[in-house]
Amino acid sequence: MNHQCQTLDFFRLSTAPNEIASFLRKNMQLKEVCQKILYQKIIEQAAQEMGLTVTPEEIQAEAERRRKKHLEQAADTFAWLANQMSSIEDWEAGIRDRLLAQKVSQSLFGKEVEKFFTQNQADFDQVILYQIVVPYEKLAQQLFYQILEEEISFYEVAHLYDIDDSRRYHCGYEGKLYRWNLKPEIAAVVFGAGVGELVGPITTDQGVHLLTVEEFIPAELTSTRYQDILNRMFMQWLECELNYLLLTKC
Repeated sequence: MNHQCQTLDFFRLSTAPNEIASFLRKNMQLKEVCQKILYQKIIEQAAQEMGLTVTPEEIQAEAERRRKKHLEQAADTFAWLANQMSSIEDWEAGIRDRLLAQKVSQSLFGKEVEKFFTQNQADFDQVILYQIVVPYEKLAQQLFYQILEEEISFYEVAHLYDIDDSRRYHCGYEGKLYRWNLKPEIAAVVFGAGVGELVGPITTDQGVHLLTVEEFIPAELTSTRYQDILNRMFMQWLECELNYLLLTKC
């Protein structure tokens, strides 16, 4: 018997369920675990009502796909499972639960994703943005005109004057941002500006902003974005169903 199996057997013999619950409570993790258990019950109920099931063949195909992606040989899988204090049956049960959740989410919201994306397409537009934030409007005005007159570059100003250490180090680079990542008053101006145009000064509770856009990236419904939207819709549905369940049981 290897060390992992000995650890698992010792845990089963020496740990009572109330000890596990107590540990989770003390570490503020019990709510999260209970929530996930209730989510699974909601998914099971919805799947039953919709007539959705997961076949053994689907489980085996997904298990094989995961094994090939992450582990070279079947023996590696068993070793990994032993290290996780789990079994092949537990692993396959987990795969079954995830596949069932995917089927339920696709059945509920698969046809809604494209509609949602079309209605909210502007929110998925992205911009590669550089920004300077300084504490005073007078300073921002002075820097604005110095940049405009090419007395100093935008990036030099960011490196010298920005109030944020990280942004100063990166010469004002904020990265690739969605519209919703920006304050509404800034997003409206930025997404109406041209590439390379100096924008500002704009005053917010953070300070006074000067900005410039390196690139606009129009929204596309990629497979990754499709899945992100689907997952968000599904989680919102689960949260609503859980709230309803708790209200009716209280």
